[in-house]
Amino acid sequence: MLWFIIALVGYVCFAIIFILDKIIVSEKLSEPIIYTFYSTIFMFGALLALPFLGFPVLIGIDWLWASISGLTFGFGLWTLFIALKNNETTHISPFNGAFVTVFVYLFSSLFLGEQLTGLKQVAVIVLVCSAFLLSFEKVRNSASRFHKGFIWAILSGLFFAISHVSAKYLYNIYPFWTAFVWTRATTGLVGIFTLFFPAVYLSFRKTEKTADITNKNKNTTILIIVDKLLAIVGVVAIQYAIAIGSVTVVNALVGVQYILMFLLVFLLTKFAPKLFKEYFTKKELFVEIVAIILVVFGTALFVF
Repeated sequence: MLWFIIALVGYVCFAIIFILDKIIVSEKLSEPIIYTFYSTIFMFGALLALPFLGFPVLIGIDWLWASISGLTFGFGLWTLFIALKNNETTHISPFNGAFVTVFVYLFSSLFLGEQLTGLKQVAVIVLVCSAFLLSFEKVRNSASRFHKGFIWAILSGLFFAISHVSAKYLYNIYPFWTAFVWTRATTGLVGIFTLFFPAVYLSFRKTEKTADITNKNKNTTILIIVDKLLAIVGVVAIQYAIAIGSVTVVNALVGVQYILMFLLVFLLTKFAPKLFKEYFTKKELFVEIVAIILVVFGTALFVF
């Protein structure tokens, strides 16, 4: 059950990260692509671990799979930030997670030959259904509940699933840290790619504006640092859980993240709306409470 505990640690980190990402993308940085740059370029830091690992290398086509895993992880972040830009975190995050689980289950069955027991299949279905319920959204002054943000969330789910499954393939062949370093370091290539966009490279020239923003938002830098430190812990935890457990099951447990995230958002909205606020209806609250109960039930199926 070590994989289970480690996965829970990772998802607790990501619950906090999703809220910080929403705050940073919506209020601190105007363009998701700029935040994507800062979220991916630091991944090159994984290469600093190479001397301690004895400079391990991959063999042949495995370089391709490491690159695919890293690049799709970076593009998954980018498309997710776009989705978060215009939609509420408590809806986009579970909607995205549901599709990650569906795609991971499909790809791991087709390419890794991963099979789940009947009880675990039920658990996956329950957690996916709960994620869809948690994505239920009632839009103020609008009859439509489906936005373009959900399209970006689906695309992000596809990218993340490809990244997780290709990483799992490498974890089955190489020591964990060898595969982890190369699959994360290649994510930095997405950061280099974003430099070709004017919004990114022009942002470096706005020194006066940047200084003014820094003075007005003294906590922005601290938020980003905390966000990235939690991201390191979360990514390592989830990837290690995937390495020693089932990639499908670990991803299905993301429902635990949504419970904590929903509770944090609800409490912040009620008691600290100036810091973070989302729009809730009574119907939404009822649906999401039902979804939380399903998450607890689905997670219990994995435990027992």
